[in-house]
Amino acid sequence: MLTKKDLLNQIEKLNLPCGKPIIVHTSMKAIGEIDGGAKTLLEALISAVSEKNGLLCVPTHTWDTLVMDLGNPTSCIGALPTVASAHPLGVRSMHPTHSITVFGDNERAVKFVENEANVDTPTSPEGSYGNIIKENGYALLIGVDQRKNTIIHCIEEMLGVKNRLTEEKIEATIIHKNGDIEKRLLHWFDDAASSDVSLNFGKFEPAFRHYGCIEDGLIGNAKTQLCDIGKMKQVMEKIYENAGETELLSDDLPLDKNLYI
Repeated sequence: MLTKKDLLNQIEKLNLPCGKPIIVHTSMKAIGEIDGGAKTLLEALISAVSEKNGLLCVPTHTWDTLVMDLGNPTSCIGALPTVASAHPLGVRSMHPTHSITVFGDNERAVKFVENEANVDTPTSPEGSYGNIIKENGYALLIGVDQRKNTIIHCIEEMLGVKNRLTEEKIEATIIHKNGDIEKRLLHWFDDAASSDVSLNFGKFEPAFRHYGCIEDGLIGNAKTQLCDIGKMKQVMEKIYENAGETELLSDDLPLDKNLYI
């Protein structure tokens, strides 16, 4: 059984960057048994990232119900996000479906998420996801692959990729701790190219690796990728510039290497 010390030793070997926001996606099953479960893993990650003056960003999504209830904090995407959503040290963004809970310097974390109250897409370049990119952040994929790397949605929005967001908006809800109900209208994910384009995000991994965007490691039994998001964005810019109007994510076939080499 893994202890917090074991986890910290493995995280140290990843050589996390200093001062950067790091968004983490995890599979507890892939990691293996941890003494204290997701709570221990979260505490280890908070400690490791804070030690390097960074911000740990944990997606705490609630897109399954289109409701974020702050009086009953939870998440629909796994054990670590669920623990993070209610952790007293976290600052949770005010996004009804794709919130992020941020750990680190409190003043910096509050500023980092403050514009989420004004965005109208799931992973807006003007919100927390955009701030991760603008601050040259990293993605830490623990036991999962690029298909779970939500930041790619934001990069595609920045690049203006077509058929990713609906023109019409859907209604989502935030229930505040005092019981007040806030309704928000959001452009949602368009299914014109695929029912879920993220299932095909793995197509980008060979290109990311070709340009040195990914460093591999291990946490528990889980293969782990530390991804330089700034480099990833540059690679995707090159790919989409070369692809023109061609839809790249309608299937999971490998990308033509001529698009990035």
